[in-house]
Amino acid sequence: MLQRSPRNLHPVLSWFMAASILSTVVLRTAGVPTVDLHGPLHRFGIMDPFCGGTRATFLLASGDFAAAAEYNPVVFPLALGLAALTLRVVLGVTAGIWYDVRLPRQMRWPLFAAFVVALVLLGIRQQMHAALLVQPWTGG
Repeated sequence: MLQRSPRNLHPVLSWFMAASILSTVVLRTAGVPTVDLHGPLHRFGIMDPFCGGTRATFLLASGDFAAAAEYNPVVFPLALGLAALTLRVVLGVTAGIWYDVRLPRQMRWPLFAAFVVALVLLGIRQQMHAALLVQPWTGG
């Protein structure tokens, strides 16, 4: 499952990691944007799985884990993934060892199905928190 390589086989992941860290630092420094980032369904009270993600990211970067979980708990696995990507890049750049995850073919569909189920459950959870998510951001 975990493969080593002498070169970066997925440079897009490295750029994604750098962009994610940079945008999180900008978000933490500048604060949550005052412009409306919501999709059109949000105005009708329909939440998607990613509603509250910007505020949750800001709160996680601020160290307020409970409030981040309240807005959108998906920030925690995403932060772990970002940490793993950061470790991958650090090892690759410093030691010349790049790690990649290679899923066996028989695991791909079950994991994809689990991901879809988790996304649907997150959407349901976010809909249950619609009252919080439609409130304007007052700061954190």
